[in-house]
Amino acid sequence: MSKATSYDQDFLLWTQQQAEYLKKGYWAELDVEHLVEELEALGRSEQKELGSYLQVLLMHLLKCQYQPERRTKSWDNTLSNCRDQIQDCLEDTPSLQCFLQDSVWIQKYYRRACRDAAKETQKSVENFPAECPFIIEQILDPSFLA
Repeated sequence: MSKATSYDQDFLLWTQQQAEYLKKGYWAELDVEHLVEELEALGRSEQKELGSYLQVLLMHLLKCQYQPERRTKSWDNTLSNCRDQIQDCLEDTPSLQCFLQDSVWIQKYYRRACRDAAKETQKSVENFPAECPFIIEQILDPSFLA
Protein backbone atom coordinates (compact mmCIF):
# COMPACT_ATOMS: atom_id res chain seq x y z
CA MET A 1 0.00 0.00 0.00
CA SER A 2 1.35 3.44 -0.95
CA LYS A 3 1.77 6.35 1.42
CA ALA A 4 -1.53 8.14 1.97
CA THR A 5 -2.10 11.40 0.13
CA SER A 6 -3.68 14.15 2.15
CA TYR A 7 -7.09 15.51 1.34
CA ASP A 8 -5.59 18.97 0.76
CA GLN A 9 -2.65 17.77 -1.36
CA ASP A 10 -4.44 16.02 -4.22
CA PHE A 11 -8.18 15.61 -3.88
CA LEU A 12 -8.61 13.21 -6.81
CA LEU A 13 -5.83 10.93 -5.61
CA TRP A 14 -7.26 11.13 -2.07
CA THR A 15 -10.70 9.99 -3.32
CA GLN A 16 -9.17 7.08 -5.22
CA GLN A 17 -7.16 6.00 -2.18
CA GLN A 18 -10.19 6.25 0.10
CA ALA A 19 -12.23 4.12 -2.31
CA GLU A 20 -9.47 1.54 -2.42
CA TYR A 21 -9.25 1.46 1.38
CA LEU A 22 -13.00 0.91 1.57
CA LYS A 23 -12.89 -1.91 -1.02
CA LYS A 24 -10.09 -3.68 0.82
CA GLY A 25 -11.48 -3.07 4.30
CA TYR A 26 -8.53 -0.98 5.46
CA TRP A 27 -10.68 0.80 8.04
CA ALA A 28 -7.80 2.25 10.02
CA GLU A 29 -6.44 3.99 6.91
CA LEU A 30 -9.67 5.86 6.17
CA ASP A 31 -9.80 9.63 6.54
CA VAL A 32 -13.20 9.47 8.26
CA GLU A 33 -13.47 13.19 9.03
CA HIS A 34 -13.07 14.22 5.40
CA LEU A 35 -15.15 11.29 4.11
CA VAL A 36 -18.08 12.45 6.25
CA GLU A 37 -17.58 16.01 5.05
CA GLU A 38 -17.61 14.90 1.40
CA LEU A 39 -20.68 12.70 1.81
CA GLU A 40 -22.61 15.57 3.38
CA ALA A 41 -21.49 17.88 0.58
CA LEU A 42 -22.63 15.33 -2.00
CA GLY A 43 -26.13 15.36 -0.51
CA ARG A 44 -26.25 19.15 -0.55
CA SER A 45 -25.09 19.13 -4.15
CA GLU A 46 -28.03 16.93 -5.19
CA GLN A 47 -30.41 19.31 -3.44
CA LYS A 48 -28.86 22.37 -5.08
CA GLU A 49 -29.09 20.76 -8.51
CA LEU A 50 -32.81 20.19 -8.03
CA GLY A 51 -33.22 23.78 -6.80
CA SER A 52 -31.36 25.15 -9.80
CA TYR A 53 -33.68 23.40 -12.26
CA LEU A 54 -36.70 24.50 -10.23
CA GLN A 55 -35.53 28.12 -10.28
CA VAL A 56 -35.13 28.18 -14.06
CA LEU A 57 -38.45 26.41 -14.54
CA LEU A 58 -40.26 28.90 -12.27
CA MET A 59 -38.63 31.83 -14.05
CA HIS A 60 -39.88 30.58 -17.41
CA LEU A 61 -43.36 29.90 -16.05
CA LEU A 62 -43.47 33.49 -14.82
CA LYS A 63 -42.24 34.80 -18.16
CA CYS A 64 -44.89 32.75 -19.98
CA GLN A 65 -47.59 34.04 -17.68
CA TYR A 66 -46.55 37.70 -17.63
CA GLN A 67 -45.25 38.11 -21.18
CA PRO A 68 -47.08 35.50 -23.26
CA GLU A 69 -46.66 37.61 -26.39
CA ARG A 70 -42.87 37.14 -26.20
CA ARG A 71 -42.98 33.37 -25.74
CA THR A 72 -40.60 31.47 -27.99
CA LYS A 73 -39.80 27.87 -28.83
CA SER A 74 -36.68 28.35 -26.74
CA TRP A 75 -38.84 29.04 -23.67
CA ASP A 76 -40.87 25.91 -24.41
CA ASN A 77 -37.68 23.87 -24.73
CA THR A 78 -36.42 25.24 -21.42
CA LEU A 79 -39.70 24.33 -19.72
CA SER A 80 -39.49 20.78 -21.08
CA ASN A 81 -35.80 20.37 -20.31
CA CYS A 82 -36.13 21.62 -16.73
CA ARG A 83 -39.09 19.34 -16.09
CA ASP A 84 -37.13 16.42 -17.54
CA GLN A 85 -34.10 17.24 -15.41
CA ILE A 86 -36.22 17.51 -12.27
CA GLN A 87 -37.79 14.14 -13.08
CA ASP A 88 -34.31 12.66 -13.57
CA CYS A 89 -33.18 14.08 -10.21
CA LEU A 90 -36.20 12.52 -8.49
CA GLU A 91 -35.68 9.16 -10.20
CA ASP A 92 -32.00 9.09 -9.25
CA THR A 93 -32.60 10.37 -5.72
CA PRO A 94 -36.21 9.77 -4.61
CA SER A 95 -35.58 11.31 -1.18
CA LEU A 96 -35.35 14.72 -2.90
CA GLN A 97 -39.14 14.60 -3.30
CA CYS A 98 -39.53 15.95 0.25
CA PHE A 99 -38.03 19.28 -0.85
CA LEU A 100 -40.74 19.72 -3.47
CA GLN A 101 -43.32 19.42 -0.67
CA ASP A 102 -41.55 22.06 1.45
CA SER A 103 -43.13 25.47 0.83
CA VAL A 104 -40.22 27.33 2.46
CA TRP A 105 -37.73 25.56 0.19
CA ILE A 106 -39.83 26.25 -2.93
CA GLN A 107 -40.28 29.88 -1.89
CA LYS A 108 -36.50 30.32 -1.71
CA TYR A 109 -36.15 29.34 -5.37
CA TYR A 110 -39.31 31.22 -6.35
CA ARG A 111 -37.84 34.49 -5.00
CA ARG A 112 -34.74 33.93 -7.11
CA ALA A 113 -36.90 33.09 -10.13
CA CYS A 114 -38.83 36.36 -9.63
CA ARG A 115 -35.58 38.29 -9.55
CA ASP A 116 -34.41 36.65 -12.77
CA ALA A 117 -37.80 36.99 -14.48
CA ALA A 118 -37.88 40.69 -13.58
CA LYS A 119 -34.50 41.18 -15.26
CA GLU A 120 -35.49 39.27 -18.38
CA THR A 121 -38.93 40.84 -18.76
CA GLN A 122 -37.74 44.29 -17.72
CA LYS A 123 -40.58 44.41 -15.22
CA SER A 124 -40.35 45.27 -11.57
CA VAL A 125 -40.08 42.31 -9.22
CA GLU A 126 -43.19 43.73 -7.52
CA ASN A 127 -45.17 42.78 -10.67
CA PHE A 128 -44.88 39.14 -9.61
CA PRO A 129 -46.76 37.63 -6.66
CA ALA A 130 -44.78 37.60 -3.42
CA GLU A 131 -45.70 33.95 -2.87
CA CYS A 132 -45.33 31.26 -5.50
CA PRO A 133 -48.63 31.22 -7.40
CA PHE A 134 -48.11 27.67 -8.66
CA ILE A 135 -48.58 24.39 -6.84
CA ILE A 136 -45.97 21.72 -7.38
CA GLU A 137 -48.31 19.64 -9.55
CA GLN A 138 -48.67 22.58 -11.95
CA ILE A 139 -44.97 23.31 -11.94
CA LEU A 140 -44.12 19.75 -12.96
CA ASP A 141 -47.07 19.24 -15.34
CA PRO A 142 -45.88 19.35 -18.98
CA SER A 143 -49.30 20.62 -20.10
CA PHE A 144 -49.39 23.50 -17.62
CA LEU A 145 -48.98 26.82 -19.48
CA ALA A 146 -48.30 24.79 -22.62
